[in-house]
Parts: sequence; C-alpha cells; structure tokens
Amino acid sequence: MTPEDLAARAAQNGVELWALTDHDEIGGQRRAAEAARAHGMRYLTGTEISVTFAGETVHIVGLGFDPDDAGMRHGLVETRGGRGARALEIAAGLAQVGIRNAYEGALKYVGNPELISRTHFARFLVETGACRDTSEVFRRYLTEGKPGYVPHRWASLKNAVQWITDAGGLAVIAHPARYKFTANEEYALFTEFKAHGGRGVEVVTGSHTAAEYVKYAETAKEFGLAASRGSDFHSPGESHTDLGRLPYLPGELTPVWELLADRIQ
Repeated sequence: MTPEDLAARAAQNGVELWALTDHDEIGGQRRAAEAARAHGMRYLTGTEISVTFAGETVHIVGLGFDPDDAGMRHGLVETRGGRGARALEIAAGLAQVGIRNAYEGALKYVGNPELISRTHFARFLVETGACRDTSEVFRRYLTEGKPGYVPHRWASLKNAVQWITDAGGLAVIAHPARYKFTANEEYALFTEFKAHGGRGVEVVTGSHTAAEYVKYAETAKEFGLAASRGSDFHSPGESHTDLGRLPYLPGELTPVWELLADRIQ
C-alpha cells in the first residue's frame, strides 16, 4: 500500500499517532507525514532495521529520527545492498524444485528492487497457486532447511541503534516474542541493546499474544525500557492485526511517545 493509502486507513480506524516503519527504508517518510497531517493525525518518523544477532534476524524500530540524516541513509543503503543477491539465490533454490521465474514474479510485488524480500516471493507463490497463503509458503519453502531459504547477514545491533540515535531518534526492539531465542540469548539481546543506547521495546503488537503483552511489560520494567505499541500491519489479508485495533499499553509502563514528544509532527 502507498503511504497515502496507509494514512487513510489508519485515520479511518481511529489512529491518533502514526509512524510508517518500512523495512530498511525511509523514502516514504515525507509522503507519510503529509498524508497524516491531511487526515488530522500526529506523526513520528519511523523505520524497521534488519539486524543479525546470535544467528537470528532481529528487527529494530527507529522512531522520531531526522529522515535527512546522512549516517542513517548510508547505513540503510548498505543494509539493503544484500537483498538483490539473496533474492537471486532464493529464486535459484526454488527453480531446483520446479518453481520457475520466481525472481521476476516477486519483483511484481515490490516497487524498489533493493527492498525485495521473502514476503514478495511468498506473494508470488500464492498467486501461482503453489501454496494457499503466505504462511504455507514460509513453512514449505522459505525457512531454514527448505528449498528457498538463504540466510542473510544484516546490520549489527550496535550499528542499527547508533544510526537511529545519532539521527536524533529512539531505538525499539520490535516484536521480541517472534525470535527463537533461548532465555539466555534473549537476555543478551536486551542487555546489549540497552548498552548501545536502545530505549524501548514493543510490548503490545500484532505479533504478540495477550500473555506475551504481560511478559514483555515485565521485561520493559526489568530493563528500564519504554514501551512501544504497533500493529506490524503490512497489508490486508497478510497481517495479524489491522491499524488501530490493538489494546492499550499496560498503565504502569512509560510509552515511547512520551520520550519523543518534541519529535512528534
């Protein structure tokens, strides 16, 4: 969806403060901010940076940064740079099991080839009837040990947090329950994240259950982090939760937007 379409959907669903958090990209920020204003919403700049930590891909959300910051822009270009080569390897793996032209098919679903990802391949495989939905695609083809799985080395946790904070923003660990970490690995993630200047964690998100809201509310208090709340909405039919449909944050937590009051547009 375009930034304008997302803004309209958010406003229609009662969102008061919105952030567009594209993966490893900030090119839509000005359009998103203008669209938010047109619908009477307040706006925070946003992005979601892919990071490799303990062999897993972790997402770090940046909020309230300067979208013109040169360091942030350069870092995201470098992060995106590996997507194209990875996509060609994914397509080659799929071709070996009889799925042809997957790269070209995936490109139809992404406006910028630098941003091609597994999700775009998943949409193509659903379109061709190879799978019923994107969840089945990931299970059968795009996870470790499957024909289309190709690991990627993303940014470091330190770099991602530094890009965000140096640009005047606040770094947030996105949907922590999604990562397949042991308790020790998760503790190391939060410890290192905070040591690098990270300030928040997503507590209420479309990727979490009600029990996980409670768990990560406690984690936020344990590590002295502010709490974030985000739908993780990608598009209709592919997301757990629509824009504006999440429950509120637990009252004893500090919302990230309180720390970013001077950056809200």
